[in-house]
Amino acid sequence: MAARALVLWKEHAARWRRQLFHGIGVLWLVESDDQYEKAALPILRDANIAFEELTSAETARRYPQINCERVRWAIYERDGGYLTARRACAAVLDGFRAEGGDYRELAVQPPQPNRGELATVTLTDGTTLAADRFVFACGPWMGSLFPDVIGNRVRSTQQEVFFFGTPPGDRRFTEEAMPVWADHGTHFMYGIPGNEWRGFKIADDTRGPDFDPTNGERLPRPEALQVARDYLAFRFPALKGAPLLESRVCQYENSPDEHFIVDRHPAAANVWLVGGGSGHGFKHGPAVGELVARWVLNGESPDEQFRLSRFAR
Repeated sequence: MAARALVLWKEHAARWRRQLFHGIGVLWLVESDDQYEKAALPILRDANIAFEELTSAETARRYPQINCERVRWAIYERDGGYLTARRACAAVLDGFRAEGGDYRELAVQPPQPNRGELATVTLTDGTTLAADRFVFACGPWMGSLFPDVIGNRVRSTQQEVFFFGTPPGDRRFTEEAMPVWADHGTHFMYGIPGNEWRGFKIADDTRGPDFDPTNGERLPRPEALQVARDYLAFRFPALKGAPLLESRVCQYENSPDEHFIVDRHPAAANVWLVGGGSGHGFKHGPAVGELVARWVLNGESPDEQFRLSRFAR
């Protein structure tokens, strides 16, 4: 699905004439537990994704700015990279409107199916929307909107992102010299060098505390910043003590098994529920959207691996 999403992102970028994807590669640093990466290798081959397996010594020679202590081996995905999320969301909205879509920035009241279907939904301005089919892709709000069907099957967690300054004139930490990287160690740390001159990005993929996406304060936890600083000093020694330029508090919308939820509402056959991105939803967006559109428009049944029934087993 990730491979298909990348194809679609590139197609959309070409059609909208905007750079959404930066193809600088992705480097996976493997420490003691390599089950995840070992399992990924045949999947990468089957998907025809170009990659290299590197030893710790090869990784250190290629990227001397990285301290490869504890790194046993690495995977380098040549065609990987990063997306500019804010620009991509704006591009999608503009593309939607250009094709006749109507965008309204309002909240929706919890839907009330009746006799096996949903006829209308009520918005916070008091207006209603009628449709023959509804798709709810509500991110971290899915559980509160559908408390009986979804509830805590989608859990919102606080996730901090930090951007650090690099030494003036030192280009070792720009996207010209480094790929996106992910370090699967005690914490699953990842980051983006340069990031269009925003700073050296570092984030911890470890699930944070529960977070209210509506009323939660977007203030990073001091302990999360310390984890990022300690990691930065260890893995990138030249950036020890680097100044913090910017921080963000985001949220993940986690499903129990961290896989997508795509299913019909059990009390309304014309309602589709889509969520559970679990930290990897955005990059998969075009492929998930393509899949959901096909199922909804053709009246098909969702794939069993995405159904809600899997949580009852």
